[in-house]
Amino acid sequence: MEIKQGILKRFKVVYFGIIVAVLWIFVLLVKIQFSPKWSEKSKIFQSVELTVQARRGTICAADGSPLAASIPHYSLRMDLCVPPLKKYFAHDVDSLALMLSRFFRDKSASAYKRALTEAYKKGDHYFLISSHKVDYDGLQKIKRFPIFRYGQFKGGLITEQDYERIYPLGNLESRTLGKMKEGVSEGNPAQVGAFGLEESFEQDLRGEPGLAEKENVSGRTMDVHMDEPTDGRDLITTLDVKLQDQVSYSLRRMLEKTRAKYGTAILMEVKTGDIKAISNYGRNSGGQLIQGYQNYALGAAGCTDPGSTFKLASLMAAMEDGKIDTSTIVDAGNGVWVSKHGKQTWKVTDSDHEKKGGYGKITAKRAFEVSSNIGVAKLITQSYAGEEKDFFKRIHQFGLDVPIKVGISGESAPYLNHPGEKTWSGVSMTQISYGYEMRLTPMQLLAFYNAVANDGCMMKPRLVKAVVEQGEVSESFGTRTIKRSICSNSTLRQAHAMLEGVIERGTGKALRASNYKIAGKTGTAQVANRNEGYSHNGSKVYQASFAGYFPADEPKYSCIVVINHPLGDYYGASVAGPVFKQIADYVYAYDLGKNEDFKYPGKEIPEDYPGLVAGRKKDIAKVLNELDIMNGWSFYKSEWVEANREDDGVSVTSRELKPGTIPNVKGMGVTDAVYLLEKSGLRVSMRGFGKVKSQSLRAGDPMRRGQNITLTLG
Repeated sequence: MEIKQGILKRFKVVYFGIIVAVLWIFVLLVKIQFSPKWSEKSKIFQSVELTVQARRGTICAADGSPLAASIPHYSLRMDLCVPPLKKYFAHDVDSLALMLSRFFRDKSASAYKRALTEAYKKGDHYFLISSHKVDYDGLQKIKRFPIFRYGQFKGGLITEQDYERIYPLGNLESRTLGKMKEGVSEGNPAQVGAFGLEESFEQDLRGEPGLAEKENVSGRTMDVHMDEPTDGRDLITTLDVKLQDQVSYSLRRMLEKTRAKYGTAILMEVKTGDIKAISNYGRNSGGQLIQGYQNYALGAAGCTDPGSTFKLASLMAAMEDGKIDTSTIVDAGNGVWVSKHGKQTWKVTDSDHEKKGGYGKITAKRAFEVSSNIGVAKLITQSYAGEEKDFFKRIHQFGLDVPIKVGISGESAPYLNHPGEKTWSGVSMTQISYGYEMRLTPMQLLAFYNAVANDGCMMKPRLVKAVVEQGEVSESFGTRTIKRSICSNSTLRQAHAMLEGVIERGTGKALRASNYKIAGKTGTAQVANRNEGYSHNGSKVYQASFAGYFPADEPKYSCIVVINHPLGDYYGASVAGPVFKQIADYVYAYDLGKNEDFKYPGKEIPEDYPGLVAGRKKDIAKVLNELDIMNGWSFYKSEWVEANREDDGVSVTSRELKPGTIPNVKGMGVTDAVYLLEKSGLRVSMRGFGKVKSQSLRAGDPMRRGQNITLTLG
């Protein structure tokens, strides 16, 4: 019995001890849970999910050269709780601060030291070293700085990669390509397309972001990728960079000369509808001429009364309905005619009636050649008296009252006043016949002229040919026919004769070329600019235009030029016409090659630059590997190499890049050259197109950050 009592007492003691121990453990757990000290220590083991940005796709010209590309940049942070820092932080912080100050040039070495020291004392795991981002080459330099040179896990350097959007060939046509803005992608803050192709193809270009975890493990911040990002797809456009450069150059030159408010020019390939060049210039509130200020080619800003370039559609409608032909006689009188419809009247004049006293009786063809408002107005109003709706059926057949839908957001829909609308009046038909009481974009009008050049077949204007993913075409946009024939062959023959007559004997005779034929129509219209009406500072606002195609006997290209509110001369023949002629001359010499002795009077035509090719080793290796030309050279340690063509093949040599000196970028493509120079801290400008032919700063000379360097391409 006593034995049982002893055992029971010992069991009670053990049982009580276990209860006390459990209670003590519970108290400790509660203490740890709510203690600020342990709560702070627990942060070391916390992980945070982060979005990993995908590389945005490249927008390319027709030949594959980049028009918009994304290059990597890095944000720099520092984990100042890395245990090894205790050994050398105090000794090396002065040197690190000095190197950071010299590199970023944004604050003094003492300011950097003070910020680093304060962050070290606080135990900052995620200290932002600088608000400035660095490129790849800059990152490699920073990794050699004091403290950071000890490596990833001892130096505490944290790098976060994102991408900067660059436009390697400059601001060729920013309104078409687009720009970037702060927005939201997949629910996360990100750079998104603001307008143009960047916006319209946002889904393709942006790619799919990845997912990573930022973990603090044993006092070290680490990124663990859970989901790799998928890079954006590339766009292949129809643009030709050489033609684009010439179109922009010719347009800007005339806008500067005439001090015009804005202008646009579009060059299109007749058979395909491919847009080879498109340029927009406008003035800001300070009067400065800016490329891509608005989309005057197909946006609301440029959707205005076309004026006399619409006369082609008016006369073709009457010809197609069998009401007139080119030989029909019309009395243009003494240059002034009053159109009457009941109590409503409208005064119509011909531009040079005061000098010539009017054209009198002329044919419909001659009325078109001299751009007689009276002649065209009489022909149309008499032909469609009481049958106005038939006229608009023909305009619809020509495709002039429907949107083009090129694929860029912001396209403005056309508008033509119609019978039955509140704005229709008895004299509306008179004004519509020569291009008023309507709003058309230059792109819509050019599509019509292109159809006339293309034997009546209307092609859908094409700006993007394909979407490419990892080198393979994932989506193709082929040429598309809108209408197989907008009119009969008889009407087309008469239209061709009228357009050629404008250049041979009419308002455009100053545009005649000696070695090829142009067909087109001049246009001059009094227009209403937004917020200004039909006058500005007491003077009327005019718009000069020219639309046509060339060579007239075998059309290859169509083109339209529109210049709004030029000061001084405002006629289409003397303002827009010369721009068209310069563009046509260049295209003829550059692309059509009919006459080897022909020399373009404006810009010099760059020749192709053969021979030297330079760039990243991996890129050149890939090309030569496809050609089965390797020869072991790919084992060079340098990231950059150059390849020279020789009689017995290709020789490849390493191109060393010495820190602090001007890089040698001769022979490189634009993307590689700009990437390398900007990474070195130089400011880059370019002339011409193609590979780098020469550079303004000699390779190997000492360099200072912020220097300007000009590349000549060819």
